[in-house]
This record gives sequence, structure tokens and C-alpha cells, in this order.
Amino acid sequence: MHQQSNPHSRQRIFLWLLISFFLGTGVITGQESLTSDTKPPNVVFILADDLGWRDLSNEGSTFYESPNIDRIANQGMKFTRGYAACQVCSPSRAAIMSGKAPARIKITDWIGAAGGKQWNRNTRLLPAQYERQLAHEEVSLAEAFQEAGYATFFAGKWHLGGKGSLPEDHGFDVNIGGHHRGSPPGGYFSPYNNPKMDDGSQGEQLPLRLGRETADFIRQHRDQPFFAFLSFYSVHGPIQSTQALWKKYREKAIKLEKPDHRFIIDRTSPVRQVQDHPLYAGMVESMDDAVGLVLDTLDELELTDSTIVIFTSDNGGVSAGDGKATSNLPLRGGKGRQWEGGIREPFYIKYPARVPAGSTCDTPVIGMDFYPTLLELAGLPARPNQHQDGSSLVPLLSGQTILPRALHWHYPHYGNQGGEPSAIIQQGDWKLIQYFEDGRLELYNIVDDIGEQNDQFQNQPKLAQQMADQLQSWLQGVDATMPTSNPNFDPTKYAQQQVNTREKTLPNLEWQAAAFLKADYQPGNGWLWKKRK
Repeated sequence: MHQQSNPHSRQRIFLWLLISFFLGTGVITGQESLTSDTKPPNVVFILADDLGWRDLSNEGSTFYESPNIDRIANQGMKFTRGYAACQVCSPSRAAIMSGKAPARIKITDWIGAAGGKQWNRNTRLLPAQYERQLAHEEVSLAEAFQEAGYATFFAGKWHLGGKGSLPEDHGFDVNIGGHHRGSPPGGYFSPYNNPKMDDGSQGEQLPLRLGRETADFIRQHRDQPFFAFLSFYSVHGPIQSTQALWKKYREKAIKLEKPDHRFIIDRTSPVRQVQDHPLYAGMVESMDDAVGLVLDTLDELELTDSTIVIFTSDNGGVSAGDGKATSNLPLRGGKGRQWEGGIREPFYIKYPARVPAGSTCDTPVIGMDFYPTLLELAGLPARPNQHQDGSSLVPLLSGQTILPRALHWHYPHYGNQGGEPSAIIQQGDWKLIQYFEDGRLELYNIVDDIGEQNDQFQNQPKLAQQMADQLQSWLQGVDATMPTSNPNFDPTKYAQQQVNTREKTLPNLEWQAAAFLKADYQPGNGWLWKKRK
């Protein structure tokens, strides 16, 4: 096993054992002190990559199968209006780690994307510049638990900086697989070509490897509090699965009613409308199996009741990019886009000691909320200067309420999936989008119109202006960076690009989608996806 360890981890283990001894002997007393039967809860945070809100069977998918992830939802609280902090990955991950909005910490696009004068696409605006790593001034969520004596562990996708800003630089004692890349460099089968993780045996699957590593860590630290962050690369591209899983889901797909088409063009890009991609379905199942390994380990060690388990995703499903492999209907759009399909996520908190099984909550919540929520559940002091943009959800977990608030998003970039530079404010049932290319506004009632098909701007001009003013005040308050005009934009060339999308890209996508379901389908270089020695 290739891992990076923090040299102070043994000291903290000793500290925890020492504290436990004194707790047991009664030397430590007082109302604010822990008692021998109030060991701090463990935390297992599971983050999927690019998993859409509708990509789980408990959320309504009839094609994908996710019984283990469904266990988390069914045994805890499911937030029906849970959101990622951004429609792409790095900003959302930074928000979870910092408790701050991406606009505030200036990580507003996936790290590695071009910005400013490096931009070479024919667009009306030049995307804003952004920070390329999580700042060390931020006390990460892992550091908060590390400072409290927890053993901390990271496995999988990091994508918040390279050398000097890796998981082990931000509070994780152990790092397996976390580096600067946002997709698995060797794909989903060993050899992984991952500088932070040893290769496995031929045919080993990446999500199962990450699940086993997490389970092993839990076994090794069962007698002390631990904070484990399982950050899947799944289901980000490349879209790869096993032949057996392809066959299983191909057989399932061909029994469905054949669609007239699988894609439509929604403003700027083709967007998938059907869930029937057999390889993507296999990826969902493999990730779900890995989650099962972790949950079963907690059960085996009798740690389930004393462990907080989080499950969420960093942005919407890949309906318009990275393989265009899933549909988020009834939500509009997907990853990289400003509509609900780009930001609404599975959002589950399971903690049997505090959270009633099978409970649901329709209060809008967002990725920054995990930081203060976990601190409070663990009995740790709040850090209001750190998690400035998050609210503790602990009252909601017991059926109470939190103060009404607006949620905000800021994406001054063009998504690879057709997303447009824009900012969003959501308040109550209403959602307003402001586009930076021309300043136009869109207003939706996302409770009555979950698919955002009926723009209410003309019918509710006063409400739209009020929300736009609030959005501008928030943008100024966080000192949001903005895109600038592109002096090289060619409108004639842009119009031709749109024609090519309709006449060439769209038909090719339809052909590719059908090809995955042919009985003689074979990946380009075989079912292990790369040549073996």
C-alpha cells in the first residue's frame, strides 16, 4: 500500500489513549468534559464525483442499482433539496473542506481549466482567473478533526492542488490516491498510474480498491475516533466498466422502450435525456459495491451506531459532458450547467444515535453546511470565522428548523458541458439566474417547475429585481471575480459552431449511444481498457 502519513499521527493516538485512560479513572471531570460512555463519534464522509441527483435507485432511477448507497439514505436523513456548491468539481470540494463559498476563496472552476488570456475558445467573454489550490490559511475540515485527536484518512480524488497542497498538507494523516489530477490517470482498472497509490493485481477495479482501503483504515483505528474521507473518482470519465456489468445492463436496457432520440440540444449543447448507458450503470454499481464494503465493516465492528456517515456528490450528472452518459430528468441540464441538473445532489446524513432512520427534509442545504454540522455532531467547538458560508444542520436532523436564508452560486466560466458564465440566488421556492454575457435574468419557481421550463421573469419583475439586487450585494460581499470581454470573439464563427453541433455532433452522439447496446460491442482496446504486459 502506497500512502502518505503525517508524522504527528502517533502523538495524537497516544494523546487519545491518555485521555481515554483519565476519562475511565474519573480524573477528568466537569460538565463540559467527556465521560467514559461519550466517546466522540466517528465520521465517514463519502463523496462521489459527477453523480447526478437521479442516478440512484432511491432517488427514482429505474435503471441504475444502488442498494448500499440507498442504505445510507434510508437509515438516516435524506435532504430532498441538497446542493453542491458549484456545478463543477474543484470548487465544490473546496467548499466542503473549507466551509466557505467558492467565490469567497476564489476557487471557481475545476483546477486545470484555462482562464483569462490563456483561453482559446471562441466565446463572448474571457473566463475569470481563479486560485489553483486550497489555501493553507484555511483550516480544513480534516484539520479541525485532526486537532481534536482524530485519526484522519483520505482515499481517492483530491483535485485541490498539487505538491505542497495535497491531502497530507491539509490535515490527513493518510493519503491514498489523492493528487492533482481530476480523473484517474490510468482509468478504472489497475495499473492506475497514480503517484499516490500502488497498483493492484490485473483487473482490480479502482472504486473497490478505495473501498477496501477505507475499510482497512477503519479496522486499524476502531478503538479511537476517526475521520475517513472516501472520495471516489467514480463516476467521472472515462466511462469504463467490466464486461459482466456491461452485459447485465445491456440486457436491462434493450428491454426498455426504444427512445426516438437520446439527446436534445438545450441552448448550447446536446444533453442526454435517457438513462440506458450500460457502462455508466456498471460504474454506479461498482461504486455502490465499494460503499457496501465500508458499511459492512462498520456493522462487523459494531461501529454503525457511533459513526456519522455522509454521502453526497460534487456536481450534477454527466448529461452534457465527459461521456454524456446519464440523464438528470426531471431536472434540466447537468454537470457544468446553471440549472438544477448541474447542482442538485444526493445529500444524506446517517447517524443512528441522533438521526431517525427514514427521515426526510425539504429545507434547501448546500455543501458548506457539512463543516459546521459535523463539528456540532462531534461535540467540537464551532469555527465561525472558518465556515462562514455554512449553517449547522443539526436542528434539521431532529425535526426542528433553521433560519431562512438564501443560497448562492457563482461560476464566471464556460463549462466544458455547455454551461454559461452566471451567478445564481435561490430563496424559498424561487431561483434567479443572472447571465454575465448580456446581463439577462431567468426566474423559476423550482417547486412548481422543477424542470425550469417556465421562465417567470416577465410575470414577476419586482421579485426578479429584488433577488437580482440581493445577488449583487452578495457578489460584492465576497469580492467575486468576474469574466471580461473577449476582444477576439467572432460571432460568425460562433454561429457556424452551433450549426456543426446540430448537424454533426448530435447525430454522432446518437450513433455512439446506440453502439454501446449492440450485442457485439467491444471497447477499443479490450475489456481491461489498456494493453497488458
